[in-house]
Amino acid sequence: MSADTTVYQRQGFGTTMPPKAPFGLVVIDFINGFADPGSFGGGNIAEAIRCTEGLLAAARERKWPVAHTRVVYQDDGADANIFALKVPSIVTLLEDAPGSQFVPQLQPAKGELVIRKTYPSAFFGTTLASWLTQRGVQTLFIAGCTTSGCVRASVLDAMCHGFRPFVITDCVGDRSLQAHEANLFDMNQKYATLMAREEALEASAALEIAARG
Repeated sequence: MSADTTVYQRQGFGTTMPPKAPFGLVVIDFINGFADPGSFGGGNIAEAIRCTEGLLAAARERKWPVAHTRVVYQDDGADANIFALKVPSIVTLLEDAPGSQFVPQLQPAKGELVIRKTYPSAFFGTTLASWLTQRGVQTLFIAGCTTSGCVRASVLDAMCHGFRPFVITDCVGDRSLQAHEANLFDMNQKYATLMAREEALEASAALEIAARG
């Protein structure tokens, strides 16, 4: 056990948060620009995209509510914001730009919500919270990128909206592996439960079976 972990435990962080049905899935910003190491990608994002294919297939089979987010700015830049001051190149992600399109492996299906956003969080200024609430979601599985950016921001807002955030560790990625690991640790201590894909699918299946009696 690391010294950091010991401090957190002594102060009461890191309490186990169990999953609770019903479940939903949000896939954050798996778009071409974040899959491309020459644009906004790199690190372990490609591996996370591959792993998310199986997670998305399982969510569809179980008929969970599924939402996808993409970063999209107006062509004239009128909606550029403080995020764009820190990352000016982000405003190249326009509606029809190749970089802002979903990767081919993870295209939204009919009936799945598509959120266009200009800030890191999937919830800020969007309809995601009300859409999930209307469908009764209690536990929100979260996949996407980047772990230290839009995933973390969405996890924090999911918690604030009353959802139980479950970060699917092999389905999230970051251009910086150091940032990826540090943010997984911190989210696990404060905001979310971490689970690998297969463990999460097994745990949720058991709860769904129990709920059906």
